[in-house]
Amino acid sequence: MGFSEAIRTCFRKYVGFSGRAARPEYWWFVLFVFIGSILGNVIDRILFGGGPMASTPVTSIFQLAIFLPIVAAGWRRMQDTGKPGWLILLPVAVSLISMVGLMGGVFGFGMMQHGGMAPEALNGPAAMMGGAGFIIAVIVQLVVAVLMIWWLTRPGDPGANKYGPPPA
Repeated sequence: MGFSEAIRTCFRKYVGFSGRAARPEYWWFVLFVFIGSILGNVIDRILFGGGPMASTPVTSIFQLAIFLPIVAAGWRRMQDTGKPGWLILLPVAVSLISMVGLMGGVFGFGMMQHGGMAPEALNGPAAMMGGAGFIIAVIVQLVVAVLMIWWLTRPGDPGANKYGPPPA
């Protein structure tokens, strides 16, 4: 499967989460998304300037348009290797859990300060727990990212698996 055929296939299966996707289908589409995001960013910088608060509507629209196809392609790719497709959402889940945990810590220390504890007494523990939490979150996210790349680059099951026959 070539570049243009992979793009057509992924857009044809826009929200198709059943079945399997071969490695070329997935990785060619990932390349398309990467190139499209870069081009969208270049267009945004030309049209809207390049400051830190510059507007990026072209890139945002492109990424919104390809969100479901890239998730669906990754879902099918995971199923091609015999793993459940929902595992493609693992990095998002780790990010959300990390964010909730870190924001919970901020909220907790804020409530302690609001409850009358001296801010000076809370600064050290808050900084230490926040820093440790952030480091742990980064390490877990890196491990999950490496695991995802590992799973997505593995060959698909040679025969039929519980998700269907091998992709054509």
